[in-house]
Amino acid sequence: MVDSKHKWKAWLYLLPALVLLAVFTVYPIVNTIRLAFLEDYNMMLAARGKVFEFGFKNFEMVVQYQGFLTCLKNTILLCVLTVPISTILALLIAVALNSIKPLRRVLQTIYFLPYVTNSIAIGMVFAAMFNVVGNIASDPPLIETAGIINNFLGLFGVEPINWINGGSSYWANMTVMIIYIVWNALPFKILILLGGLQSVNKQYYDAAKVDGTSRGRVLRKITVPLLSPMIAYVVITGFIGGFKEYSSIVGVFGEAMGPPGSVGMGQMNTMVGYIYDSLGGQHQGRASAAALILFAIILAVTLINLQVSKKRVHY
Repeated sequence: MVDSKHKWKAWLYLLPALVLLAVFTVYPIVNTIRLAFLEDYNMMLAARGKVFEFGFKNFEMVVQYQGFLTCLKNTILLCVLTVPISTILALLIAVALNSIKPLRRVLQTIYFLPYVTNSIAIGMVFAAMFNVVGNIASDPPLIETAGIINNFLGLFGVEPINWINGGSSYWANMTVMIIYIVWNALPFKILILLGGLQSVNKQYYDAAKVDGTSRGRVLRKITVPLLSPMIAYVVITGFIGGFKEYSSIVGVFGEAMGPPGSVGMGQMNTMVGYIYDSLGGQHQGRASAAALILFAIILAVTLINLQVSKKRVHY
């Protein structure tokens, strides 16, 4: 306990952090809420003295935007498809790493490398791996190189697939993004789950070994229940991160947020991408409204996850 006579010293030590928190966190949040309700707010016009009316026009314009459903659909699909896959894979890899001793630290380092690598750089590498150089749409296709992934699939007799080039299909683009996001999300989840596994009391596993319990049953009945707090944490943070996907798509497709060509432009855009587009177009009011809509969605999904975890998590 801090002596009441010296509490002012504690507040003095906290003051720099509190000032930074107020300037860079609290004020932007409050200002975003304010701008969201100023109809068609524009910073340049506001600087010239224009007064904006209070209302819900920004929210109406966001919802009525012709690409809004596309942005929302992409955001939800990326979350729903990548979070379960990455969580299950991370759990299996963490269990495998925990069960081996030779080269464990080396393998942990290798698996953790994507987490400390720039996401744009990783996206560019993925784009190069899936890229097809040539005209795959011509008849017959004029392909100079089909790319690393197509060359690998060709070993199994699979014809080259147009993954990200002009004219590629929506689900081909989505498949690339799912693979990239899952791979990029694995390191953090493996780290959390592996740390949880190493803190589990080994007596549970010794008792299961004495009883001759199969590995699958040990995983379902011992490992998963004991790791449920960590699993719940990575699922919740995974959904929060998934709803904020943007840099990964820019890394693969560039600022067009889709394959080149008028048809594919923006077909992989997300809610965060729409917010950035609005800010670039000097529509700060719409961007703020879209940010609040995204916040409401993330809050709802998080509350649902927390409610479900109360019944599933064993502390």
